[in-house]
Amino acid sequence: MVKQLVGLTLLSFFALGLTACDPEVGSKEWCASMKEKPKGDWSANEAADFAKNCVLVSD
Repeated sequence: MVKQLVGLTLLSFFALGLTACDPEVGSKEWCASMKEKPKGDWSANEAADFAKNCVLVSD
């Protein structure tokens, strides 16, 4: 039981570490990574965020 709890805790920390490496949505790094990602793999939210933050930018 203790081994399972320790394993689950370590797995949780590992998963959190992976998500912390993603660039913030709308940043230049995020836009660049989305341009590299196949368009068929984009979610509807990603496509909307890309259009809003990377295409329709009014600087």
